[in-house]
Amino acid sequence: MKPRRNLILPSTRAFIREARRAPDYTLFDWLHGYVYLRWPYLYIGIGTGEHPAARIFRPLVRAVSRLFPARPADDPDRVTFADTYHGKVVPLDAAHQLVTIEQEINLTNLEQIIPYARARDIVMRNPDHIVALECPCRAARPNPCLPLDVCLIVGEPFAGFVMEHHPQRARWIARQEAEGILQAEHERGHVHHAFFKDAMLGRFYAICNCCSCCCGAMQAWRNGTPMLASSGYVVQVEVELCIGCGRCTEKCQFGALGLNGRGVVAADTDLCMGCGVCTSVCKQGALSLARAPAKGEPLDIRQLVAEAA
Repeated sequence: MKPRRNLILPSTRAFIREARRAPDYTLFDWLHGYVYLRWPYLYIGIGTGEHPAARIFRPLVRAVSRLFPARPADDPDRVTFADTYHGKVVPLDAAHQLVTIEQEINLTNLEQIIPYARARDIVMRNPDHIVALECPCRAARPNPCLPLDVCLIVGEPFAGFVMEHHPQRARWIARQEAEGILQAEHERGHVHHAFFKDAMLGRFYAICNCCSCCCGAMQAWRNGTPMLASSGYVVQVEVELCIGCGRCTEKCQFGALGLNGRGVVAADTDLCMGCGVCTSVCKQGALSLARAPAKGEPLDIRQLVAEAA
């Protein structure tokens, strides 16, 4: 008699165990998280409207979105869709920090840094477990930016789950390669986002390297859904150094830079999210990032860990 195979994969059991430890994490949350991790290309493809099934599921998506209406000015505590699934813009150095953590950490109540009502913890188990996954947003587009494998799933139980369920689209990578992916994407002018989701145990689980033409979160942000939080910095311009070459305006993913009537770059600080891409492409040194307290606190994981210790 052949032994019965366990139909539940080890990574799924690990996800269940971690879910049981998470406070206020319901069975619905777990089912949502399982669907999201198990079928991310379908999930994201429907969300961006690119998947053929989007037309079929659109009424359901609209019905769910009505459960999280826009936050009215007189009710700052109302939970919106953005509170359940969002990204924090992080400059290159901060992104490097997130993939080089050498210890397990448990950071909660980060509302000053992650300004959302839900999904704002950084709980990293096995932070050296990193998977490079083909970006579901890019994969959904007919003419995506390349390369595809630029989504970094960090820590457990997420990395193991993705690797076990998507072996054709994912691969284990070392920290050095993760840093190399971040550097290469930065040089392409793409923005690093630390992503959080309520169904992902309410915490950080991935760094995505995003372009405005493919990223679903940036698409939602342009359409008025505040799914992205500023890095806590804004660009500042030294006009005497600017030669008006326009390189920075071409690279800005948020449309925050333009040339004024004098042919000098001008920044819209309301639109600027402080990603730092423009500072890297300016050969004249005319651009730099400056702290903007009104934009929130930066995600500096080393400082947070030091403060917690």
